[in-house]
Amino acid sequence: MATDEIRENMEVVGFDGDHLGTVDCIEGDRIKLKKRDGGSHKKHYHYIGLDLVNNIEGHKVRLCCDADIARLFED
Repeated sequence: MATDEIRENMEVVGFDGDHLGTVDCIEGDRIKLKKRDGGSHKKHYHYIGLDLVNNIEGHKVRLCCDADIARLFED
């Protein structure tokens, strides 16, 4: 996966197309999601591992699993 294709404000969606969050930036081997849009606890950042990324489709980062499964792996 070419992480240089992942940009700030890209939508992160599960394989099922459900919205998971919005990219803030890449930190190491993880995608940092924006606070306002990154899961149930909006007081801190959530992260998704780059190993869950399946591909980039236009302005979306599509994961290799459904959004509800990806939420289980959020940091």
